[in-house]
Amino acid sequence: MAHTTSDAAAKAIQAWLVNERRLGIGHVVRRATIAPPRASEETPERPASERDARSAAPAASLDSSASAAEALRVLDEQHVRTCTRCELHKTRRQTVFGVGSPQPEIVFVGEGPGADEDRVGEPFVGRAGQLLTRMIAAMTLTRDQVYICNVVKCRPPGNRTPTPEESAACSEYLWTQLRILRPRVIIALGRPAMQTLLATSAPISRMRGEFHDFPPPALAHLDLPPARVMPTFHPAYLLRSPNEKAKAWADLQEVMRALGIPIPTRPR
Repeated sequence: MAHTTSDAAAKAIQAWLVNERRLGIGHVVRRATIAPPRASEETPERPASERDARSAAPAASLDSSASAAEALRVLDEQHVRTCTRCELHKTRRQTVFGVGSPQPEIVFVGEGPGADEDRVGEPFVGRAGQLLTRMIAAMTLTRDQVYICNVVKCRPPGNRTPTPEESAACSEYLWTQLRILRPRVIIALGRPAMQTLLATSAPISRMRGEFHDFPPPALAHLDLPPARVMPTFHPAYLLRSPNEKAKAWADLQEVMRALGIPIPTRPR
């Protein structure tokens, strides 16, 4: 039987093509396709018992994962890295796109890169990033099993909070990432990320600790995939206010319960 890309893979690529039109990009980028084998390469039919022992799901998952990874790569290399939509491009060393699984159940979204991230080109690698890694480990996960990114992809000078204009200029890249990734849960790290994702001006102290529907009504026109948003404190804030760590851990436990992840007796 000839192999074809899975429906999920096709949707991931289609999401990117649709977004290229949103961004006003006139060309279509060539992408790797998974071609069916030639007739001479067809393998003999396997016995029914062997076929039954092999699930089709892993192959479909691999196809979809490869397509999502390719769509993310094109977005990063051909658009984000050359972006000049706001003034942040003038002071950046490099853009900071995102890292992790192309098929995550959880996406962590922060506000923007800091000095360490601007130097390395990867989100959450400084002290706050080290704490985030420990938070993820406490959930019995690794950074490779989730996806990590920021609202803005360039470092605001002096590690300041991104302005609303900067967040708005960069938000379409975040929306495209989420269309491709299609997570079940988005963990908003800090007020700016939460306010962007939920289109609200509410303080995070009022919004954390419970799930919120995504996309919110104000973003319904963007054709974003449905998910649940859990706002929690940014790791940088937790470094300054360690007494708030218990609240952040409670937020993460709510996510674990929603996803059916066993909660350890003691966090790692």
